Amino acid sequence: MVSPAASSSSPRRSRGLAYLLVYVLLLACRVPAAAGVDSEFEDGISPKFPGCDNPFQKVKVMYWVGDDERSSLTGITARFGEMLPVTGTDSEKRKAVVPAPKTSCAKSSAPLASSIAVAERGECTFLEKAKTAESGGAAALLLINDEDDLQKMVCTQNDTVPDIAIPVVMVSQSAGRKILSGMDGGAKVDILMYAPEKPTFDGAIPFLWLMAVGCVACASVWSFVVVGDEDKNAPTLGGEENDDSEIVELKTKTALVFIVTSSLVLLFLFFFKSTWSAWLLVVLFCLSGLQGLHYVASTLIVRACERCREAKVTLPVLGNVTVVTLVILPLALIFVVVWAVHQNSPFAWVGQDLMGICMMILVLQVVHMPNIKVRSSRTYDALVATALLVSAFMYDIFWVFISPFIFKKSVMITVARGSDEGPSLPMVLKMPKEFDTWNGYDMIGFGDILFPGLLVAFSFRYDRAHGKDLTDGYFLCLMIGYAFGLSCTYVGLYLMKSGQPALLYLVPSTLGTIVTLGARRGELSQLWNAKV
Repeated sequence: MVSPAASSSSPRRSRGLAYLLVYVLLLACRVPAAAGVDSEFEDGISPKFPGCDNPFQKVKVMYWVGDDERSSLTGITARFGEMLPVTGTDSEKRKAVVPAPKTSCAKSSAPLASSIAVAERGECTFLEKAKTAESGGAAALLLINDEDDLQKMVCTQNDTVPDIAIPVVMVSQSAGRKILSGMDGGAKVDILMYAPEKPTFDGAIPFLWLMAVGCVACASVWSFVVVGDEDKNAPTLGGEENDDSEIVELKTKTALVFIVTSSLVLLFLFFFKSTWSAWLLVVLFCLSGLQGLHYVASTLIVRACERCREAKVTLPVLGNVTVVTLVILPLALIFVVVWAVHQNSPFAWVGQDLMGICMMILVLQVVHMPNIKVRSSRTYDALVATALLVSAFMYDIFWVFISPFIFKKSVMITVARGSDEGPSLPMVLKMPKEFDTWNGYDMIGFGDILFPGLLVAFSFRYDRAHGKDLTDGYFLCLMIGYAFGLSCTYVGLYLMKSGQPALLYLVPSTLGTIVTLGARRGELSQLWNAKV
């Protein structure tokens, strides 16, 4: 059970806070799979024909408005046409021109010689657009999709063997709008396209693995190591005795509601992607991050300085407030605001990870598998754990692997990619790929830490309640299982070249571990019907 820290730093001080954090946990489970969402475009399914069998290349589209270089965009090459070089030095920066008509389905009245034709999708086939642009003298064709995604440009059996000698690249609708907006008023826009290869070794993954494993371990033992059991009966802000009213105990029904509601949220974001929904997640993340920073910093200070616990001041409206809160909360607020304003800066990931880790530590103090303590009714810890993790396990598999058969694309991967407009989804820990030309990020969703973390934290409380240590308890084994499952996730990412649903590996390695150990030790019934 979580022991309260000093006064306002207790995670139980507000039921509204508890439910805010539960809601963040709910949203976290819609962020996909560990290890980034970028995938290789080659799927082994898209048709190939003689003369139309190029491998798909992931394209880096750099563009300049006048002499001002803008953020690079992502595109995909066609099955036909010339292959792009792998380095920018081997490519050539060329002027962007919008053909007339804009779809490049007829001879352009605008001169295209030695330029990159920027055309819109529609009215004719990809091959016809490419032939028209090439006949007009264009050096390349950049096609803007009619939706915020990338479409694989392939040939059909009815097409004649194409003889296209220029590169053909597609970008998403939002990316294309950026280029077109730069051309407003006749401004000059130059484009350079190349297809950099990904490095064999991703140096960010070990650090991301350490962050995730460390976060689970730290959050599990936080109440014992940092808060301390001696604070068990410490008074709260108003001076009353603490109780457990602010602990949100998951029940079987709650676990299933999480998954159903998350699926509805996921579908909403899939069909109605918008900037405001992304900003809503950013606001929720900032609120929970603020509470997390305040809680973690306050408990650390109170642990180091026992006298700080009792130092209080009386303020209008707020009543008694600890001095620790008066110092920490404004600093945490400044930190959060600075991150929100500069979240697109190269170093914003540091602030996002710090807020995310603090928030998850607090969530795992507020949200529990049912505590092992005296109750008038039986509590079924293992049943709740099984319902929650198995439901999340099926959730990940369905929305990553099965949803493409229903919606023609992976719902979870599509939502996670987001769009080039608006903020990126903040419900992830991420680490920059320093050795990758794309300068992207490896990521792991909060749900991939929180859901297994609930079971790991429960195992720590169970061991302590039953007088078990690291050698004969469950906590260490579950930590090893979590670390192993996360490692398998990254191995799967490397082998399959696509984003992986981490819970596919983490649920068997954690829930499977505690069930197997419990059965071997003859304690499975006690785990299942944990009642103290």
